[in-house]
Amino acid sequence: MLKEFPRPLAVTIGDVVGSYYYSHRRLNEMLYDAGASGEVPDGNCSDKVTNWLIREGKEDVARSFTILGNLIEDIMDGEVPDWEPEKKPAARKRINEALARYQLSYDFGARILGAHSVTAPSRAFADVLKEFSVAEVEEEFERALRSVESDPASAVTAGCAIVEALCKHYIATEGLELPTSQTVKPLWVVVAKHLKLSPEQLEDDDLKRVLAGLSSIIDGIGAFRTHAGSAHGQHKRTYKVAPRHARLVVHSAHSLCLFVVETWKERKKSSAEQSKG
Repeated sequence: MLKEFPRPLAVTIGDVVGSYYYSHRRLNEMLYDAGASGEVPDGNCSDKVTNWLIREGKEDVARSFTILGNLIEDIMDGEVPDWEPEKKPAARKRINEALARYQLSYDFGARILGAHSVTAPSRAFADVLKEFSVAEVEEEFERALRSVESDPASAVTAGCAIVEALCKHYIATEGLELPTSQTVKPLWVVVAKHLKLSPEQLEDDDLKRVLAGLSSIIDGIGAFRTHAGSAHGQHKRTYKVAPRHARLVVHSAHSLCLFVVETWKERKKSSAEQSKG
């Protein structure tokens, strides 16, 4: 995890954003709108952006990356104007290269992936979500990433909700019957059975053990959400949820969901090939 906003990254962002807009008044408004606080730093446009990000990162590194995402959103997501076809793509390229040096990346909607200690499983699942657009899943995915450090209990709740939302989407898309209880375990049982992921449906003993582990993960995520997540009130907690607990739950949820989506896609591909044959 990054302990503060990296100075070299701040320098590059400052140079790109400062030269892109080159207006003190506009940059002040943009930074405040992005979530920055305090007095406006001294210096030229580039130095202002650089020093503001560094200062915010020393106070709250997670928030500083939220500010960064908001600050560069128009450059990264906005349309390329006809009158300057090279300017915005060049700025995007520099930003992407600078982020990549810290194993970070920008995702549509002002998200800086990798900045909140949620790494490989989440980045892989984020890539899948780009082609698998389900609003409820995307909303909980974003909440989990945003909350791991600042509100671990909320991240735990979101991690469980991601699995529930994906299972509901699968059940609806495949025309299956929803279970009476629409909590994570009953939903998972329906999906696992239909995808032939239930251990009793397999012959390979080693794979049975792995898939039995998935069932245990579902049990654990559901129980953790019930006892420690934000959805059930502070008074029911028996311990304080730490970011490392939230990361474990979120990583587990994302890995499981990624496996479900990849298996689902493979099943569809196989069915399509059989139909052609």
